[in-house]
Amino acid sequence: MRPVAYTFAKTIIAGTIAFAITASPALAQNPTSETYDQLNLFGDVFERVRKDYVREVEDSELIENAINGMLKTLDPHSSYMNQKTLKEMQVQTRGEFGGLGIEVTMENGVVKVVSPIDETPAWRAGIKAGDYITHLDGEPVQGLTLAQAVKKMRGPVNSDLTVTVVREGNSSPFDVTITRDVIQIQSVRARLEGDVIYLRVTSFTEKTTSGIYKQVKRMKQENDGVLAGVILDLRNNPGGLLDQAVAVSDAFLDDGRIVSTRARRENDGQLFMAKSGDLADGKPIIVLINGGSASASEIVAGALQDHKRAIILGTKSFGKGSVQTIIPLSGRGAIRMTTALYYTPSGNSIQAKGIVPDVEVEQSVVQKVDGPKRRSESDLRGHIEVDKNKAPGAAKTDTTANKDEAPKDYQLSYALDLMRSLNILSNGNSQKN
Repeated sequence: MRPVAYTFAKTIIAGTIAFAITASPALAQNPTSETYDQLNLFGDVFERVRKDYVREVEDSELIENAINGMLKTLDPHSSYMNQKTLKEMQVQTRGEFGGLGIEVTMENGVVKVVSPIDETPAWRAGIKAGDYITHLDGEPVQGLTLAQAVKKMRGPVNSDLTVTVVREGNSSPFDVTITRDVIQIQSVRARLEGDVIYLRVTSFTEKTTSGIYKQVKRMKQENDGVLAGVILDLRNNPGGLLDQAVAVSDAFLDDGRIVSTRARRENDGQLFMAKSGDLADGKPIIVLINGGSASASEIVAGALQDHKRAIILGTKSFGKGSVQTIIPLSGRGAIRMTTALYYTPSGNSIQAKGIVPDVEVEQSVVQKVDGPKRRSESDLRGHIEVDKNKAPGAAKTDTTANKDEAPKDYQLSYALDLMRSLNILSNGNSQKN
């Protein structure tokens, strides 16, 4: 990739605008009078603000804002990161960072929650995927860049932040106060559901693939090597590292294409292929997704779906089909810029479309249906009363214990039922053969 943005940004920060015009290799190779005119215009505005604005503004602040203004108009995911922001991003991909515990993007000038991260302050406060955050401690988000909004959401551990939330289905905005904390990301958790391994992946960090292998090995040992299938839960997983998405997909595929990327220049595209070896030993796989499943999550779901290696269950995913590259700026931070789109093995782009599940299941909430009350024995006048404590063999029971017997996670319950059906069919076919 030619370092056009790198050279331009470095020169502006290091010197004056006039120097930037003559120093850029991109301009030297492809000079146009219009480009020179536009850069001179930028220099004129820069100097006018420096001299005449109502208050003194640091040159570095003006330059950073100018760069961010250029990048944020490209798409919601491109931005400039100064050295502090870059360091925070690097810490986050390693699986530990400070803040609220939400993955966000910018939409229509406000912060949109891609997903809350499990067991974090935002998750415990009830923040949901799809929520819009319009104010931070009463100050409007409108006009901020994504990086600026994220910076405001971060702060000292145990400090409070009040966010104003607009949620679909709510008639008016409401405030939620969240206490900041150090976010420790354990990106993979697992448990046994009978003979089925349930894998919950909350994000794709440097430790995700190794975590999956470790957890599957542990679950197999706990169950004496018996494995009926795997449920891979990617709901509200906002994504993360591309190489981890490829490695997780590879863990369940024996061969074939995992994902490909296409950039502006044909030679910059990449193709990722699976190697032999299936962590699930050929057993059925069900992948759970929803509107909070984005980016790397969609790569995994798309690869397993196209190869018919897994059944995708839930609701349509977020639809982030772009790849961002971190381009360092020689000690001056970096730019995070969209450099490619990715495509599933069948050649489909899910950008702004999302992964459509094979089995669409909403996360239903079981509610009591109002209707005519049915008569029972207790409604009959003169019915016999029984003292339960004096009945033979009677034991005191907690009448509230089973007050709500409906499954708390309807999508997971549905997936487990489907997995049992798949195993019954598989065992039946094996006996016939």
